Amino acid sequence: MSGPVESTGGKMLELQQVHTYYGSIHALKGISLYIDRGEIVTLIGANGAGKSTTLNTISGVLRPRSGSIAYEGTELTKVPAYHTVKLGLSQSPEGRRIFPRMSVKENLEMGAYSRRGQELKEDFQRVYDLFPVLLERQSQPGGTLSGGEQQMLAMGRALMARPKLLMLDEPSMGLAPMLVEKIFEIIQEINQQGTTILLVEQNAHAALEVSDRGYVLETGSIVLSDTSQALLVSPLVREAYLGGA
Repeated sequence: MSGPVESTGGKMLELQQVHTYYGSIHALKGISLYIDRGEIVTLIGANGAGKSTTLNTISGVLRPRSGSIAYEGTELTKVPAYHTVKLGLSQSPEGRRIFPRMSVKENLEMGAYSRRGQELKEDFQRVYDLFPVLLERQSQPGGTLSGGEQQMLAMGRALMARPKLLMLDEPSMGLAPMLVEKIFEIIQEINQQGTTILLVEQNAHAALEVSDRGYVLETGSIVLSDTSQALLVSPLVREAYLGGA
């Protein structure tokens, strides 16, 4: 087991010994991790490893039983989920969870529910620049979009909150290979525009290719952490998540 990679400074988010339960089920077993400003950090692991639970615990959807979650000097463990958005955290959830009967534009507006004013025009323009198809489909009900378009809408909705930290949960799930490549190109572009990203992804190879560092979760515990390039050549990661390639 590798020890955690030392921070180069500028920590935005830090979890220390976080334990989260579903009833009597111990889902997160004392995980500790950090994200520096400007990074893309990925969490990889099998189904049930605790990846989505980690994101939901950070965002306040789930409450940890113990441990600390520090975000830019604010302790998040007792902050309501809606308030984490105002602090600059936004999440694109697993399964997209768009509003199917609402138009594309209305879905995007829901992402900006806590914000108003002239700057929303800039945010719409940013989302439409990243995802031109959403501009073409802006009057169309979200539920009539293809799977790839719905994923773009979910990511665009999260960006409408103008997050400092964007958390993406399985953005490539169920997408055709060409769309997967496009989604990861957009993730890199969002990061280059100045947004820090925490990426949960079962496509370990794609996630490690675009990220700076990674953590490997197994049954609620972090078993390995390193730079993404080191994880790509790690025997454990290659055998378990990269098909031995």
